[in-house]
Amino acid sequence: MTATSSVDSETGPSSKHEERKVLAGTLVGTTIEWYDFFIFAQLTGTLLSPLFLTPLQQANPGLAQILSFALIGISFLFRPLGAVVAGHLGDKLGRKAMLVFTLVMMGAATALIGMLPTYSQIGVWAPILLITLRILQGFSAGGEWGGAALMAVEHAPMSKRGIFGAYPQIGVPIGMILATGLLFFLNSSMSRDDFAAWGWRVPFLLSIVLIVVGYLIRRAVAESPVFQEMAARKAESRAPLGELLRKHKTPVVYTTMIFIANNAAGYLLIAFFISYATRSLQMPAPPVLLATTLASFGWLIFTLAGGWLSDRIGRVKTFLTGYAIIFAWMIPMFALIDTKDIVLYGVALFVLTIGLGLSYGPMSAMYAEMFPANVRYSGISIGYAFGAILGGAFAASIAEWLLQTTKWTGSIGIYIMILCVISSIGVILAKETKGNLLGISRH
Repeated sequence: MTATSSVDSETGPSSKHEERKVLAGTLVGTTIEWYDFFIFAQLTGTLLSPLFLTPLQQANPGLAQILSFALIGISFLFRPLGAVVAGHLGDKLGRKAMLVFTLVMMGAATALIGMLPTYSQIGVWAPILLITLRILQGFSAGGEWGGAALMAVEHAPMSKRGIFGAYPQIGVPIGMILATGLLFFLNSSMSRDDFAAWGWRVPFLLSIVLIVVGYLIRRAVAESPVFQEMAARKAESRAPLGELLRKHKTPVVYTTMIFIANNAAGYLLIAFFISYATRSLQMPAPPVLLATTLASFGWLIFTLAGGWLSDRIGRVKTFLTGYAIIFAWMIPMFALIDTKDIVLYGVALFVLTIGLGLSYGPMSAMYAEMFPANVRYSGISIGYAFGAILGGAFAASIAEWLLQTTKWTGSIGIYIMILCVISSIGVILAKETKGNLLGISRH
């Protein structure tokens, strides 16, 4: 006879007080992690190329812009390594320790970027050091998301996994709101020369304060109840990564496919649109940054809505609705952006966030429900990391290349539409997971 784990009950394994602490801890941590990541992504599109790739910027500005966007992608290549290490240790030693570790590593790398000398000061060592710190950021990001998602979902009542799992997800738009809002403030309150000379360092250095706050909050969060069950029953795998690769390769492939389109479209919003609007369309930076900040509130709202909706109608229907919206909006979106009207620019981005949110909010719950407990951290982290590589890692670079090659922004839209089809196939193949058990059944 089997008895269902408390993790799979309607009341959930944790008290209401503990639930609030967990949600706060996962939200604050992912917000800080992605604030750090987005500061770099947005400055890459507007400033870092002249500072760190100076000779190339002077000789071939178009190529310098493509390569500067590639600096975003370099960090993604090291996400799988972070996912493997943090996932393996998270499945063996616990979710909480990995969350604290990845948070501190990301913050340290971000603060050091704010202290880097530029090319004019130390020559070729400037881009080398920048790439090294980007690698550390990528390693950290690879281990962050899986732990935060599991802490939220594994503490949730069974019928609320979608909305609980949306909390670490909304750390992404909130991080973007903080990053873009701060850049808007700095661009509005100082001259372009001052911002280029020293103002760009301020957002990176402020990361130090955020990391201290996040560290204190995360230390107070209890370990995942699923991991506590595994520890109590000695049920954790002796080699979770090996077991994952032997027995659970298929769901890793599906999780990879599911994330590709969302991450690629998201990184257009995060990095490419700002650069395209200010550099190619010659729109002033402050209103573009403000419009992007306001659109990010839509991403936040619809991500929460996606998690909530997936608890009502299922993960698959919610995902497919989100991807259908992104697919249908691509060509009209670029037509609005190309008008150079700041209001229409804002509308274009806001409508995109509807699809982004609905195809991001259910992700934590669905991914967790696809893997057994003893390989869950490894499985969702690795799938998420590979999805990010194939999706967002070089999305901005590909978009810039398509723009320079075709001279038509619609080609970028077609690129994202193709990815939406791939991700939708992944969702359909994975099938509905709502209601799958997360805990360990007791015999």
